[in-house]
Amino acid sequence: MRNTKLAAPIKILAVLAHPDDEAFGMGGTLAHYAKQGAQVTLICATLGEAGEVDPALLLNGQTIAGLREQELRCSADALGLKEVILLGYRDSGMQGSPDNAHPNALAAQALEEVVQKIAVRMRALQPDIVLTFDPYGGYGHPDHIRVHEAAKLAFQQLRDELPADTQRPFSRLYYHVMPLGFLRAAIFMMRLKGQDPRKAGANGDIDLVAISSNRYATHARVNYKDSADAQARAFACHASQGGARRAKGLAALVERLFMPRVDHFIQAYPTPEPGARRQRDLLWGL
Repeated sequence: MRNTKLAAPIKILAVLAHPDDEAFGMGGTLAHYAKQGAQVTLICATLGEAGEVDPALLLNGQTIAGLREQELRCSADALGLKEVILLGYRDSGMQGSPDNAHPNALAAQALEEVVQKIAVRMRALQPDIVLTFDPYGGYGHPDHIRVHEAAKLAFQQLRDELPADTQRPFSRLYYHVMPLGFLRAAIFMMRLKGQDPRKAGANGDIDLVAISSNRYATHARVNYKDSADAQARAFACHASQGGARRAKGLAALVERLFMPRVDHFIQAYPTPEPGARRQRDLLWGL
């Protein structure tokens, strides 16, 4: 694990869908590199309007979008992010929900439009490394999948604009992925408690069995033990989405046992050589 400050600032861009994705997903990694001195920027496509929020948290007429943006900025500060860029789309909700039909829902937009919106921001930032969801969007959320598709195509478009011998920017593209061992353990624990792993999550709309059926080769693992406290503070910022509970209970136990302060990534660009050893640092060679 790299613990020293970077000799020269490296720019990392995370392209995600909702407030809390930056904390609950790859937050440890983002904080780890920000702590080293990397300039870490987040593009967030929506404000999570379709998320369930306790009405008691909405004070003085505040909207769900307003509250969740406030939580997002609190989390970004906790993780040490340099900037948060909002794309202005609306949360589409899970597959089949009424929110899918909202005219500004992210998943309802033409893919090319979303690609170009992200590409404009990427071109201005010139990141060395881009991070986003895996092809299944982590747990199958339509917005996660759309962000994955759009971020991948925007990266490819801008990479193709560069001279062939360019090493930086747009050096690498990674997809964050949940480790299979963690998913299997979560499924086992749910069945042990008499719960259906096809109906996980607060609303029973997350299918852990379907998620675990995806088989991804992971090419990099980032140990973020040095920044676990920053991720915990980011969790706490997302009170409306149960951030405090992430540190307690069954989910926390399974996470500590099977995902001990380590994030897993697919290296999408450049394509790893067959048999290449798994990297322990996303910045190797930069």
